[in-house]
Amino acid sequence: MKRTKFIAALVAFAAAPTVSFSQLKKTIKGFKISAGEGRIHGHIKLKGVNSNVLDVKVSGSDTNGNLAIFEQTSLSQGRGTPLHIHDAQDEIFYVIEGQYYFKVGEDNYHLTNGDSIFLPHKVPHAWTQVSEKGKMMVTLQPAGKLEDFFVTMSNLDHEPTPTEIAKIFSDNGMIVVGPPLKIE
Repeated sequence: MKRTKFIAALVAFAAAPTVSFSQLKKTIKGFKISAGEGRIHGHIKLKGVNSNVLDVKVSGSDTNGNLAIFEQTSLSQGRGTPLHIHDAQDEIFYVIEGQYYFKVGEDNYHLTNGDSIFLPHKVPHAWTQVSEKGKMMVTLQPAGKLEDFFVTMSNLDHEPTPTEIAKIFSDNGMIVVGPPLKIE
């Protein structure tokens, strides 16, 4: 009896990723996004929180809102996001190059080339770029409105105030709960 339950649990565990990815919208065919390119929007040059460049690699519109993947080229040493919460999106950051400082809940982390970090939804988090330059892959599940947030921030014609930034965060499913991190 125990062996049967163990085998059933093992099969269920092995099938779990398949079930999750099977919910993604099926596109007519696959697509390639070349290095240094962004899908749909080209390079999204941010204003406000930092002046980084985002390239959409997989859009929420590609996955029926279930997943989004971005490549971020970091050009804003000493700057990052304010402490904020995503109500519904988990985030995973993978550092391709450079150094970053993260806060997730009460814990602080230093990340460098090859490091990853998981930021669960509903947990306050922020990050700051430590190195002069850097690059990260950012994965969100579900996609939420982060792509819209990036496009809005890039279309600003001025440097937004903290009040404007908080409103833009709020309009895109995030809540600012504290200031940006200082590098420790």
